[in-house]
Amino acid sequence: MALGVYISKVLAIATVVMTVSSIGGIITMMIVYETERIKTNPTPPPTPNATIVYPTGPPPNLRLPGNLIPERYDIVLQPRLYTVMNNATNQSLIFTGNSTVYFRCVEKTKTIFLHSKQNVTDVTVKDCDNKKTINVENTILYNNESNFLEIRLEAVLQEDGNYSLFTAFEGELLDDLAGFYMSSYKKETSTKDDTKTFIATSQMQPTDARKVFPCFDEPAMKAKFEVTIIHRFGTHALANGKIVESWEVTRFQTTKKMSTYLLAFTVSDFDFIGSKHERVDIKVSYGYVQLMQYKITSFISTLDQIALPDFSAGAMENWGLVTYRETALLYEEGVSSTSNKEWIATVIAHELAHQWFGNLVTMTWWNDLWLNEGFATYISYMGVDHIEPKWNIKDLIVLNDIQTVFQVDSLASSHPLSSRADDVQTPSDITELFDSITYSKGAAVLRMLADYLKDKVFMDGLKEYLQAFQYSNAVHKDLWEYLQKVKDDTVVLLVAEVMETWTMQMGYPVITINTTTGDISQEHFLLIQPSDYNFTWHVPINVMKEGSAPTSQVLAVPKERKSAFKAEDGKWVLANIDCMGYFRVNYDPENWDRLLSQLETNIHEIPLINRGQLIDDAFNLARAKRINVTLALRTTKYLRNDTEYIPWESALRNLDYFILMFDRSEVYGPMQAYMRKQVGGLYQHFENFTTVPEDHSEQYNQINAISVACSNDIEDCQKLAKKLFDNWMTNETSNPIQPNLKATIYCQAIAAGGEKEWEFAWGKFQNATLASEKDKLRFALSCTRKIWLLNRYLEYTLNPDKIRKMDSVSTINYIARNVAGQAIAWNFVRANWNYISSEYGGGIMSFGRLIEGVTQRFSTDFELQELRQFQSDYNEEELGSASRALEQAIERTQANIKWVKENKQTVLEWFRRESSESS
Repeated sequence: MALGVYISKVLAIATVVMTVSSIGGIITMMIVYETERIKTNPTPPPTPNATIVYPTGPPPNLRLPGNLIPERYDIVLQPRLYTVMNNATNQSLIFTGNSTVYFRCVEKTKTIFLHSKQNVTDVTVKDCDNKKTINVENTILYNNESNFLEIRLEAVLQEDGNYSLFTAFEGELLDDLAGFYMSSYKKETSTKDDTKTFIATSQMQPTDARKVFPCFDEPAMKAKFEVTIIHRFGTHALANGKIVESWEVTRFQTTKKMSTYLLAFTVSDFDFIGSKHERVDIKVSYGYVQLMQYKITSFISTLDQIALPDFSAGAMENWGLVTYRETALLYEEGVSSTSNKEWIATVIAHELAHQWFGNLVTMTWWNDLWLNEGFATYISYMGVDHIEPKWNIKDLIVLNDIQTVFQVDSLASSHPLSSRADDVQTPSDITELFDSITYSKGAAVLRMLADYLKDKVFMDGLKEYLQAFQYSNAVHKDLWEYLQKVKDDTVVLLVAEVMETWTMQMGYPVITINTTTGDISQEHFLLIQPSDYNFTWHVPINVMKEGSAPTSQVLAVPKERKSAFKAEDGKWVLANIDCMGYFRVNYDPENWDRLLSQLETNIHEIPLINRGQLIDDAFNLARAKRINVTLALRTTKYLRNDTEYIPWESALRNLDYFILMFDRSEVYGPMQAYMRKQVGGLYQHFENFTTVPEDHSEQYNQINAISVACSNDIEDCQKLAKKLFDNWMTNETSNPIQPNLKATIYCQAIAAGGEKEWEFAWGKFQNATLASEKDKLRFALSCTRKIWLLNRYLEYTLNPDKIRKMDSVSTINYIARNVAGQAIAWNFVRANWNYISSEYGGGIMSFGRLIEGVTQRFSTDFELQELRQFQSDYNEEELGSASRALEQAIERTQANIKWVKENKQTVLEWFRRESSESS
């Protein structure tokens, strides 16, 4: 459909979130912005310089003392950059500004502590009640992880007194994607003109507002903000509010109370498309990709959305100015794929859900970050499901989030959803929490809770919770309290009693069921070794017996016997229906046989999601040595008769581990033969490369069918892929490859080709205008088997003119995913670690993802030794956010070594036998 029509549907998610969450009653209390323009310079007169010293020693504490409460900021920013350069212009990548924060004193003090990472040039403190200036003795900017600016005063600030702090500051517009930073792009990518257009934009979360101006940079220190931006003629300024017209000075009216990390502003010469729907003014800004009409139904008076060429996150939920990567907002019919469309819908839904969960009600401290991110992830599925019900998007949470986070949460180095506040202190501590535990486990646990309480009770409780804490902060116990108030009589256990077991303990249980006796037990599930923790969860379990409807049970003790789990007359028992619970399930061998026999005879007796769950559970139980590896492999045999996406995707993800462990050994040949045999029916089902299936999940499974067939040497598939790519190379103006299959076809053709194919794709990558198309080509370039081309590609990742900094990690990981690129990618990261960590820090690279990506194939003692040596070469500060990932990589490698030694021969014999047997 046309972009405008599609985006209109996507952005109706805001209405969906309101409807689903039953919080329409608080709409009028949401943030309202007005904007006025002025032509006078609002900068206050200069104040005397204060003495500033820069000690490296620790401050008294890494948290603000809490004796001063900010109420309002007046912020003036002036970026000096030119958006367009000419030969006579000297670019100036600096910004200057000042901030006045009005605050209340709740405890006597002679010292002001707040955060700053800027060069502060002036400081003035005033007593607003008595209208007098308080002299400053000196100002200390701590050069350590506290980022404290300490201001020592000659007079005491009195309890209940009202004061103001004026600071003037200056900073650099770096390309580090953090704080107030510089981005650039070429307006005409298809020409040889390398002239760049520059943008000043921002990303504050989690702790980079202090990188822009001195502030109380903790989420509970909410305040109102009035922002003024001074910018060059011909540019547009955006901030957390509505724009009426654009002059060289733009002032935005005071916001509602919010946390510093939600501030945002940009200065650019972007075009924009505006529209008004009901109460909402919408403006979408973009650089060189043309967009059509854009509409939204929402709860705020203005909502600016901007697609940025350089952005570290997928998107950011800033109130009134949501910022996106281009791939998360820009869509073009006939060029973008189904997955691009789903990603855009999901990201927009996620950011709009944040307007309640995060913006309106914010976690008190970062240890409860999941209250923001887990909710936004969970609610996004509900929103997209409402506007695109045919997608069955709510089922995909099992693949996209639950099965994915199970892997991380089954390691001994995992962490609870809610950490102790004292354990989260430094910016590095905070950054580490932006992981799959916070996002995906948070969403999975909320989904389980909603199912346990029933949706109406859950939503009614959320409405009460949001009303109680609007424009304020909450901890996870507050949520339990308000859900408890509305729970119905069928829920016997206290909400807090149930949920504390899921939020305060890391990991999850494996539920073991003996269907002969009805015995059921729980145990902390770890992939690598038995658990040393005596964890017990309150586990809601939906269970069904063959031929019967599901029933609900709760296991709150380590072990008990229940008739609901006892098999009758040789029939199977199936637990965790639709994978609503956050746990794995193991059975006695007889019940496993009954379930697998059922799949061989009539797959439709087993619910679709559970077909995927049985495969995923079996493979991971086998890795944990709880069942035989041959039983896990047996779960894939029935797939010859299944064309559904969820079970196939579950199998392929788990078999991917076997590929990583064995694609450098003699096991790989028989494994490929088995895969050719299994995928034959699926490939024939989807072999028409030009036809796009109507069903959403079938479109994904068509990609799987062709990808598996081509990568496992089915000749017809490889010939078709090469032919399509060759046709494109012959007639560059017409791409014959349907959008859903582009990444797969590009990859297969480049893998089979040489320098000619690689250079053609590189040229197309450089000139592509749509970011999602560039991403497909960027991935495909990593598929070459030519080592020298992969080495060249790795070097490109350190050149922002070739590979944008935000794409460096994923590009290196793509290369490491290629068996031909694994070793050189690991060596590249080690050789360049000092440069990477210094130049690509500050929010650009997820060092955790980088370490995970380049070590995922490690399964030898030598590779383990190299990992340990790398860890010993750097201290914890030098490793930063990669420290935890390195521990997890060592843990995984140890497990891989052991698993390969124990299972290699068995797996080799199984694949040989199954690939040679007749179908």
